[in-house]
Amino acid sequence: MTDQAIIELLNRRDERGLAAIQTQYGGYCYTVAMNITGIREDAEECVNDTLTKLWNAIPPAKPDNLAAYAAATARNLAKNRRRANLAASRGGGETVLPLEELTVFPEAPDNVEQEADCRALGEGLTRFLGTLKEKQRKIFVQRYWFLMPVEDIASDLRIPKSTVTVTLVRLRSKLRDYLEKEGLL
Repeated sequence: MTDQAIIELLNRRDERGLAAIQTQYGGYCYTVAMNITGIREDAEECVNDTLTKLWNAIPPAKPDNLAAYAAATARNLAKNRRRANLAASRGGGETVLPLEELTVFPEAPDNVEQEADCRALGEGLTRFLGTLKEKQRKIFVQRYWFLMPVEDIASDLRIPKSTVTVTLVRLRSKLRDYLEKEGLL
């Protein structure tokens, strides 16, 4: 089923739209949430909460890319869940959340002006990714979109963990410079 067909079902308040999202993007949202929370039950609950949020947001929202919209919703819910878990356990030596490494990106926008700024920043990020070599782009996307641990990225790309870590540090600096040059920071 196409994204537009799913959105049309949601616009008509037809629950088959939720079932279609679960079928097409549930696994994807689960992976994103699991990479953030690290707890199966929390990831499953984030997926369920994602469906509820999508039901409440569409309409009036009309996402161009339903997969990205659902994943972003799952990511935000998982981040909130993880923060709550960390607050409850007072941190417990947790590592830095990948999205917190990218301090150039603000939290979800509160108003239209902030939403426009976020959209421009996202477009700038897309252009930045186009300037990277394939391996750099894979490392960046795996870390900051799929929220994979550094160890998993190193294993997936068959490179040392230190190479991934150094590449990420350099890419964050390069991104900041790029966005400043574009006037987006």
